[in-house]
Amino acid sequence: MNKLIKRNFTSIPLDILTSFLSPMGKRARLSILIYHRVLTKPDPLLKIEHDHTSFDAQINFLSQHFNILPLHEAVQRLHNETLPARAACITFDDGYADNAEVALPILQKYGATATFFIATSFINGGIMWNDRVIELIRKAKGETLDLEPIGKGIHAIKTTSQRHNLLFYLIKELKHLPFKERQLQLLELQKIVQEALPDDLMMTTEQIRKLHQAGMEIGAHTAEHPILTRIENDKAYSEMANSKATLENIIDDSVRLFAYPNGVPGQDYSSDHIAIAKKVGFEAAVSTAWGAANRNSDLFQLPRFTPWDTSRTRFVLHMAKNMLRTPAVV
Repeated sequence: MNKLIKRNFTSIPLDILTSFLSPMGKRARLSILIYHRVLTKPDPLLKIEHDHTSFDAQINFLSQHFNILPLHEAVQRLHNETLPARAACITFDDGYADNAEVALPILQKYGATATFFIATSFINGGIMWNDRVIELIRKAKGETLDLEPIGKGIHAIKTTSQRHNLLFYLIKELKHLPFKERQLQLLELQKIVQEALPDDLMMTTEQIRKLHQAGMEIGAHTAEHPILTRIENDKAYSEMANSKATLENIIDDSVRLFAYPNGVPGQDYSSDHIAIAKKVGFEAAVSTAWGAANRNSDLFQLPRFTPWDTSRTRFVLHMAKNMLRTPAVV
């Protein structure tokens, strides 16, 4: 977006701008926001994650300028061409405990609803592989870390910035490895660092019920959070079906929505996985492709937007730009 467009956009009242880009009815646009964690306070190792203050500011802003809808309702109204102007949904991926303890009270404060997509293998004391990396690098002692045993070199970790750079390098290196190979590398990393991992990062069954009882929607995100294109279709089916059944048993209600792990169209999921999601019984699914959905969107490839900016002006400009994107699909 060039400087002239930015200047023109910022001179327009926010509700007029967003209503123009996201009108009601047939020309409606649905903006679906994606979050992961909401920390109690800023964490220098997790700069991209929201904390209580920044999340509160964003939900306050959204509640003032957008019509926040439950995702399942929004999907139905998108299909029926009855969406209101400035329609938006809030979603969370993975199932972090801070979603229930930090994010939920903020959502309730502003009367907002959200959908929580939960990877079920990690509830009740589990930890996701990327958090293993984060916590091990956080706790590693000394000024350097020798990762030669796993073929990753020797790294300076004297400063927080150096640790931050190392953990994101490792996450990038490990993300697309086959599951078993990644697990072996993580075990070796833990042997090198020799520090205990936390067991309270992810939700408990009680916290999932707490969200559901508060009127929030629970969605499935597989069991072990695999990259679906890296596993066999039979395994992908069981990942989706088992996560759906587990969550339905916890909340004693239907789980109708699904989020593809990592969620990049064509890279992390394919048309096979769309067909599997339908076969399992989901009614819609979300990706991580940027853009806003419209009446012609595939309900099993709904795009989502990651709102990092805390500045109100930059936030609305990025929301506006996102409404103009054509989302990627498989």
